[in-house]
Amino acid sequence: MLQWYDPARVNQLQEALSERIMVLDGAMGTMIQGHDLDEAAYRGDRFAQHSSDLKGNNDLLSLTQPQIIRQIHRDFLDAGCDFVETNTFNANRISQLDYSLETLSHELNKASAQLAREVCDEVSRITPDRPRFVIGVLGPTNRTASISPDVSSPGFRNITFNDLSAAYQEAVNGLLDGGADVIMIETIFDTLNAKAAIFAVEEVFEQRQAKWPLMISGTITDASGRTLSGQTADAFYYSMEHAQPMSVGFNCALGADQLKPHIKALSQIAQSLVSAHPNAGLPNELGEYDESPEDMAAVIETFAKEGLINIIGGCCGTTPAHLAAIIQAVQPHTPRPLPSALTSEMVA
Repeated sequence: MLQWYDPARVNQLQEALSERIMVLDGAMGTMIQGHDLDEAAYRGDRFAQHSSDLKGNNDLLSLTQPQIIRQIHRDFLDAGCDFVETNTFNANRISQLDYSLETLSHELNKASAQLAREVCDEVSRITPDRPRFVIGVLGPTNRTASISPDVSSPGFRNITFNDLSAAYQEAVNGLLDGGADVIMIETIFDTLNAKAAIFAVEEVFEQRQAKWPLMISGTITDASGRTLSGQTADAFYYSMEHAQPMSVGFNCALGADQLKPHIKALSQIAQSLVSAHPNAGLPNELGEYDESPEDMAAVIETFAKEGLINIIGGCCGTTPAHLAAIIQAVQPHTPRPLPSALTSEMVA
């Protein structure tokens, strides 16, 4: 059986999870948008002559504007967050094809993890009794393995399981080389994509002869209560439980109020920890998020009061102010009781 990459570090995480509801950070994209960066800022000196437009490639900022990414991490940690997520939502070979930067996948993931690691270690030295942790993020890619992108050809696919798995393995290796404590497969809209990511993670662990805690977070796309590939909350969980994740949860697409029924359904069946990081409400006609920190925190507090969650955070539209309010709201409440099947080895 594979052993934890750092048993002492994992033990610190286990202890913290048993004591309190732990808090993820908020929306990296929202914070980057606040800097109003132009094309030149995204390119930096290194990519000044690159052939493709790069504005909007937020993952590239870990190389061209690392001071901005570092400060965003610090702002969320200063708000009280326990975890920071790496700036790697699209730092995979498949998504980076849009910018003709697919060869940078490993470098992007490693650099992003190193930035998060530096800031977490800096803050942990200030509060040694409360260590902070780096979550290495694997986003869903911009392809779907289960659904045809061509309505006139339902059997057509523009990506294969093997291609997805290879891209994810490259990203995972970069995240671990950069110092991630946890791997999170997030914003899953297609369960087959997630299966490819899980396979990739397990392959990398086997190659390294060590394992890291794994988080899995899907996304309910609309009022139907299903993922894009058609699964309800409970079906999604049962499709993921074979990976023995540290946590399963949902993020994005919905605000906290709309997400709550799905988190509640998950909390009733999950033999893992339960996580949630919802949006700051639903987007307005301009695609922006209007829910105030106070309003969002008030809804999140009901998650905590009802014992639904172990890990909470924010997705689209959430700022350090949102996370500070959420932290204050959940602090008086205990985490969701661990199921009896959850062993001391984090369902390893």
